[in-house]
Amino acid sequence: MTGPAPHPHGERELCEPGLTLYTEALTAGRIARSALGPAPCLVGLALLLPDPRDAAWLRPVPPSAALARLLDPLSREIDARLRLATALTRSLMPLAATAGDDPNRSITVLEGRDRIRAALRNASRSAREEVLTAQPGGNRMAANMRQGLANAEYVIAAGGRLRHLYQHPARYSPRLREYLTEIPSGRLQIRTMEQSVGRLLIFDRETAYIPADPDSSTALEIRHPALVRYLADVYETLWAGATPFTESLPTAVPGAPATAVQLSIARLLVEGYADQAVAEKLGISVRTCRAHISRLMRTLGATSRTHLGALLVRSDLAEPAR
Repeated sequence: MTGPAPHPHGERELCEPGLTLYTEALTAGRIARSALGPAPCLVGLALLLPDPRDAAWLRPVPPSAALARLLDPLSREIDARLRLATALTRSLMPLAATAGDDPNRSITVLEGRDRIRAALRNASRSAREEVLTAQPGGNRMAANMRQGLANAEYVIAAGGRLRHLYQHPARYSPRLREYLTEIPSGRLQIRTMEQSVGRLLIFDRETAYIPADPDSSTALEIRHPALVRYLADVYETLWAGATPFTESLPTAVPGAPATAVQLSIARLLVEGYADQAVAEKLGISVRTCRAHISRLMRTLGATSRTHLGALLVRSDLAEPAR
């Protein structure tokens, strides 16, 4: 056999059925105990007390007396919190004058990808002029592109513009091309470059974000004007040396059959990097990297990887980009 259902509100609340019964009790001067089924809170709040002459009836406590008694613990709790707030203020405020400017307030550590995404979303909503981004790799994940598009829409809606800097392999990313179709003409510029660069985002040259660990699960939010200005200058240097997305990538010599990505691979191979390291630096898969190496071997007529290395050293393909 089940007991009565629990009353659907807190012990200090008065429900509608309770208010109705309490009004009836005040009007009649008493109310039958059997009528309290819908509102047991009336007894819990001591709004009704037993009739000393008849246990089957309850008499209402005057509202003014009930209110004073019910508010008393709340008033004491509020008073205690105010005293605590006053004590903390008196203790800490005098120290603010002696602490000086805390440089750590200009750098905030964001731990966890959800918190990083939320910070970037809020920064995008606040941006009004220009957002600068540099992204390593060449094959952006679909989820990253969707979030990037949502953030870009906030900036564009506020009248701002965007500049994105990627590595050359990004030119072959279908997701990037889909992203471009969603951005209004004239509001976005993209350039690509050969070298790898860590992720960097700068909002209105006031706030910057950079990774704080290799897997990008922690980031730094930087608001120090000098640091943000320095990062913006670094970005402008990279931008000046990058190739606009609308232009073809330069080749080592006119008519050279190697692509820009293959030229980058050639230079890294000559510097002694293994396939895995080359792929990581260019933001492509090892499988894709090795496919490019195979094409290089066919282009140069190499019969082995050792032979390829020797040919690259003798050729202009491995010369640093100018």
